Amino acid sequence: MTDTSLDPVPGSGPRTPPGTGAGTAHLGDDPAAPWRRSAKPGTRGRKQGALLRLRDEIPFRTRVVLACTGIAGLVVVWLLAAAWSSGAVVVPTPLATWNAFTDYWRSGELSTDLSASAVRVAEGYTISMVVGIVLGVAIGSFRSIEAFWESPIGFLRYIPATALTPLFLLWLGIDESPKIALIIAGTVFYNILMIADVTRAVPRELITASYTLGAGRLRVLCRVILPHSWPGIIDVARINLAAAWLMLVVAELLAAQDGLGYRMIQSQRFLQYGRMFAILLIFAVIGMFSDLALRGLRTLVAPWARP
Repeated sequence: MTDTSLDPVPGSGPRTPPGTGAGTAHLGDDPAAPWRRSAKPGTRGRKQGALLRLRDEIPFRTRVVLACTGIAGLVVVWLLAAAWSSGAVVVPTPLATWNAFTDYWRSGELSTDLSASAVRVAEGYTISMVVGIVLGVAIGSFRSIEAFWESPIGFLRYIPATALTPLFLLWLGIDESPKIALIIAGTVFYNILMIADVTRAVPRELITASYTLGAGRLRVLCRVILPHSWPGIIDVARINLAAAWLMLVVAELLAAQDGLGYRMIQSQRFLQYGRMFAILLIFAVIGMFSDLALRGLRTLVAPWARP
């Protein structure tokens, strides 16, 4: 006895087994076929512009052009503000600011002030970062240390550092010590908390895998947690460096005989608007080069963590 279930029915043409043949190829082989048929003409394979891609690289030449355009925009705004300034609101022109800068340079005061301010920031911020790395990594790695330090740091960080200036002057005198102490007080708590967050971001799987492979606690800390945290620690240093310069200016407003902040106050007393703007631009240039240097250090230390 033969099976006639697949025999052709008269007038219907040849039949094919279920799931085979041309009758099912266009229905089951490509699940996205109905969506493609419903897509509008001209939308398939649309290419995104390089400037608007999410988290994608852009050509180096385009980056340079955009950066120069942004700086040119600032200069245009500056020129308009200088043209419209009148009365008590005085904005010097870029040319007047450049002339004031050259006078400041030729007088020899610029090198003295820049050196004094740079040394104060370097000393104070280095101490702040060392304390921030030690305590931040410890807080982010050990729950017991976090429980001990979280409350004191949360209490102290809400005290404005500038309010401590009179106390520092009474305790430490009018030499360099109160200026450095103010820079430390104004940055150390933020460094600690931000570095602790960076350390907490180390994947738990890496730590567990290291323990599984036989690594001890100290080895995991030095070979897993710290290397993974270095890019974030450098970013913390880059971000909070601006706060160090802010604290420096506040420190040099009182009991200082040199420094960029001190010279700013001197220029304000004699209505030297050009020199004031020149000092502001010096701060901006220092910050820009410091930022680029720390970005380069981040790439050098952890090229695998490039965003």
